[in-house]
Amino acid sequence: MRTKRCVGFLMGFVFLGSLVFAQMPGERMIGRERLRENINRLRLLRMTEVLALTEEQTAKIYPAYYRVEKEKMELMKRLNSEIREVKDLLAGPEVKKEGIGPKIKAVKELRRSLVEKEQEFEDFLEQNLSDVQKAKYLVFSVEFYRSLGDKLKRARVVSRERGGA
Repeated sequence: MRTKRCVGFLMGFVFLGSLVFAQMPGERMIGRERLRENINRLRLLRMTEVLALTEEQTAKIYPAYYRVEKEKMELMKRLNSEIREVKDLLAGPEVKKEGIGPKIKAVKELRRSLVEKEQEFEDFLEQNLSDVQKAKYLVFSVEFYRSLGDKLKRARVVSRERGGA
């Protein structure tokens, strides 16, 4: 019970921190990166608790998780850049048709690479978790992001209420 309270407090801290960074325009990108890092840390802490990972499992899983997340971040940066370029090609009164084909192909390839990175981590977990832990991970994955979404919605509502008052 105490662990749940600590994790709940940590989640609240992460979300409040995200609201602060979202309010600072110059710090927006840095804030998003910090938020993403905090969410990743929180996810690992919760995963360790829910799956009851052993020290040996933790020593294997954490480095693999951070490596895959770092690679996904690089892919996301490239994807965002490609999307911006597609938007530029589509902007204005006339669509610039030249160059759209290669950009579409690049975006699709980057999206495919992101899915492959996700699958790479899933495969790694498959090799390093017991059947019970695998089942718990399936449930954890869905519930973690659902809970995260709910908390973000609540934080936005609170932020709007404070901004409107």
